[in-house]
Amino acid sequence: MKKPLLKTAMALTAALIIQAPVQAAEYTLRLAHFFPPVAGQHKLIAQAWADKVKADSNGRIEVEVYPSSTLAKPPAQYDAVKNRIADVTMTIQGYTANRFPLTQVVELPGIAKDAANGSCIIQGLYDEGLIASEYKETHPLFFFTHGPGHIHTTEKLIQKPSDFEGLRIRRPTAVVAKLLEGLGAQPVGMPAPQAYQSVQRGVIDGVSLPWEGQLVFRINELTPNHTEVGGLYTLSFLMTMNKDVYNSMPADLQKVLDDNSGAEWAQRAARVFDDLDVKGRAQAVENGDKIYTVEGGISNPDWKPVIDGAIEEYLSELEAKGLPARKVYARANELAATCN
Repeated sequence: MKKPLLKTAMALTAALIIQAPVQAAEYTLRLAHFFPPVAGQHKLIAQAWADKVKADSNGRIEVEVYPSSTLAKPPAQYDAVKNRIADVTMTIQGYTANRFPLTQVVELPGIAKDAANGSCIIQGLYDEGLIASEYKETHPLFFFTHGPGHIHTTEKLIQKPSDFEGLRIRRPTAVVAKLLEGLGAQPVGMPAPQAYQSVQRGVIDGVSLPWEGQLVFRINELTPNHTEVGGLYTLSFLMTMNKDVYNSMPADLQKVLDDNSGAEWAQRAARVFDDLDVKGRAQAVENGDKIYTVEGGISNPDWKPVIDGAIEEYLSELEAKGLPARKVYARANELAATCN
């Protein structure tokens, strides 16, 4: 009696193995980004995307995630994907100066209300082909933005533009640098991961960051003064991959990547940033920090002339180079009104 039962059990086991084989990875993608491994952006965007791609491909695509700029420094991450040092990156376009000028129109004051709104705008601009020409070197997956950027300082609370006089403020991109220069500050360019040490050492007097950046990069520990200027700026991000790697894949695996691209993932990323904005501001309140909110935001009479001047200067510079900046700017504002 025992032998027939044993044979039956062995046969059933063999059948199960045949029916559900273990799928080995056919492609291993290295995903590089600059956020720390404890950050929500790492766990809920980069790693979540990696896990979803693996699951949807039945394990045929493995994604190894490299946080904290371990494969390439922030300004080099886009080129790292182009040159296949990494296969995929989640990065900020503006860290590579003058390379994505039409994309960075979305960073101008008054366009994006929050990350959800900004991500809808920038993904829409790409899907409509208005900024697609800037991404011929890689295969974009999805686009998104962070929430509203603000000013955070160590010693002086900024209440009006003249308060910026002589202050060295970290700026993320050239677009934000123009704003800060117009306001009277001395902009100092650096990626967000370098800001903590620069503030701590007194190299800079403050930073321009959204509340999520204050939380993720621990800048709330060093800057007890915060100035909210509604609509001041936002930053554009993208997840993109090496074109040759994408093109080398069979159609069914390309479809897995296509299904994990576009508007749905743009909004998933946006929710992470918007949630972190709430937590970052709450942390500052809990710390007992000073938070000054400019009445009327960028429409405040003290701020508006400088803001309007910076917008016009940026658009004029791009138009002088033959780029359709005003067309993109107009469409971005139309999308802002319809993106909910």
